[in-house]
Amino acid sequence: MNKLKLGTRGSRLALWQARYVADQLEKAIPDLQVDIKTIRTTGDKILDVALSRIGDKGVFTKEIEKELLNGHIDIAVHSMKDMPTELEPGLLIGAVLARENPSDVLISHKGYKFSNLPSGAKIGTSSLRRISQLKAHRPDISTVDIRGNIETRIKKMKELNLDGIIIAYAGLKRLGLEDMISEILPYALIMPAVGQGAIAIELRYGDENTRALINKINHIPTATAITAERQFLKELEGGCQIPIGALAQVSENQLVMEGLVASLDGRIVYRASSTGVISEAGLIGQELAQQLLQEGADRLLAEIRQLGDGENE
Repeated sequence: MNKLKLGTRGSRLALWQARYVADQLEKAIPDLQVDIKTIRTTGDKILDVALSRIGDKGVFTKEIEKELLNGHIDIAVHSMKDMPTELEPGLLIGAVLARENPSDVLISHKGYKFSNLPSGAKIGTSSLRRISQLKAHRPDISTVDIRGNIETRIKKMKELNLDGIIIAYAGLKRLGLEDMISEILPYALIMPAVGQGAIAIELRYGDENTRALINKINHIPTATAITAERQFLKELEGGCQIPIGALAQVSENQLVMEGLVASLDGRIVYRASSTGVISEAGLIGQELAQQLLQEGADRLLAEIRQLGDGENE
């Protein structure tokens, strides 16, 4: 019997994803056994600081990748949106599972939809991407930094008497909490994070046996879309500290992509779309990023980075 040791974060959602990957692999390869090892990351340890202040370079992946490089695990399972565009030397993304709906959703224990949020509504999120897009449509909204797993954020919403919180649909769906959704937010309102809704499997370069195994559950349309989105993000050199959103979708041999860069206060939004053949997914993402940079996003990103450097001093 073949065996694989899988590394993951220990949150309920991360464990769901790890078990899902293990189940898919064991179904595809009947003589395979997958063992799961939980690993605590920096992002799990620091819950009272917004991600934009911690830094985004592997905050949810670094410790897991160390175990992978050391040979203590064979594969690592991550939420794709947590993956830095530059992986640790010696590692690669070997497979991507079929993507869940990448939308963000509004949860309101007061029953609000976005359209009827009261003036000055308080919304919980620590994501600069979400904050900037919310403010672009509703400058009056006040945002409150909240972090933690999904259950923790829902609890904080009630404790702080917020009007709502913004969370990714995929996590709620995977935990069976869809009945808590007040509204699935359209992409015109909030563009998702790069890779949102997708699960990545990471492994060591040169481990061709493992790569052949996990390739059996690689979802090519999702992997193609993610290639475009990650190239878009890499070209912009963005991360948690910068409001960037993107979504690529595959239809037959075509890839349709939309991307966004916004100011922190939402007053300036650069948004564009592009279409091309799926074989040029990376190039489509790269060129879309260049288009936004030429339209003025380069100046916006420079200003945001300068602010970030000041905060870190």
